[in-house]
Amino acid sequence: MGSSTQPSRSVVSCGRKFAPREIRLIAEVVENCPGLSRMELARTICELVGWRRPAGGLKGRECLDLLEALEAQAIVQLPAKRPGKPVGTRTHVPVTAQGDPGEELAGEVGALEPIVLEAVTQQEQRLLFRELVGRHHYLGHAVPFGAHLRYLVYASRPERAVVGCVQFSSPGWRMAVRDRWIGWDELTRRRNLQRVVNNSRFLILPWVRVKNLASRVLSLATRRLGKDWSERYAVEPLLVETLVDPSRYTGHCYRAANWSVLGETSGRGRMDRERVRFGVAPKLVLVYPLVRDAARRLREA
Repeated sequence: MGSSTQPSRSVVSCGRKFAPREIRLIAEVVENCPGLSRMELARTICELVGWRRPAGGLKGRECLDLLEALEAQAIVQLPAKRPGKPVGTRTHVPVTAQGDPGEELAGEVGALEPIVLEAVTQQEQRLLFRELVGRHHYLGHAVPFGAHLRYLVYASRPERAVVGCVQFSSPGWRMAVRDRWIGWDELTRRRNLQRVVNNSRFLILPWVRVKNLASRVLSLATRRLGKDWSERYAVEPLLVETLVDPSRYTGHCYRAANWSVLGETSGRGRMDRERVRFGVAPKLVLVYPLVRDAARRLREA
C-alpha cells in the first residue's frame, strides 16, 4: 500500500481546509499503518490533526469521506472495506452476572499461575471486557480510537477465572516529557508517533487482592505486545507509554515491572494541539521500551 501522488495544494473537506503538509501526513499514516481498517485510520488521523466536534468527539465519519476523496485523487490507497456495525449503532456497558463481584482472591501470585492473557477478538470477549472495564475501572469504558489491542487476564488456579483487563491504543499526540526523552524533532515525531503505543486501560478486578499480580500482568503484556501489534497492524511498536493519576495511584506496579518515570504531563489533556489548558489534572508519565534502542530508533527519520 502506498500513495501515488504527492499533494501540492490544499484540500477542503466538510468545511475544513487541509494544508498540503497535513495531506502529506495523512498519506504517511495510511501508508505506514496498513493493518488498520478505514475507520481506524480515520480516527487516528482525527487525533493527529485535531479534527473534533464542538463537544470534543472525533469527526471520524467526515474523515472517512476525506480519505475516500483522497483515494479518488490517487493520493492514498485505502485498505478494502470491512463489514462492521450499522451506522448509528450505539455501544453500551452491559450489566450481567459475569461482571458482578466474584469470590475474593488473595495471597501470592504463584498460587494463581499460570496467568494467561487472551486477546479480545470475539464478540463474547468484547462484551465481557466492556462490562468489566465499564463497571470497575474509574475511567469507565470508552471505544479506543485508532489502533488498539485488548486482553482479558485469567488466573488458572484454584480454578480458571478472569482477574483483569489490559488495553493498548494510540499514543498521545504530544507529551513534553516523553518527547524530550526521545529527543525527536517535529517531523520525525509525526512520522514515527505510531510506533509508540499507549497503555490506556489497566484493571485488576477489585475483589482480586493478590500480591505482585499487577506487575506480573504488565510484564506478560509487554512481552507479547510487539509481536501481537506487528501481526495485526504491520507496524513494529518500539515504546509503550502510560499515564497514572498520582492522586489515586503511585504507579508502583509499573515501577515493579521496570517501567521508567519520566515526569508529569502539563495538564492540557492527552490530545491538545493548541496549547490551551483544559483544566486536566497532571498525570505521571511512565514508559517501557520494547527494544533496547527505542529512543534512538524513534529519532530516526
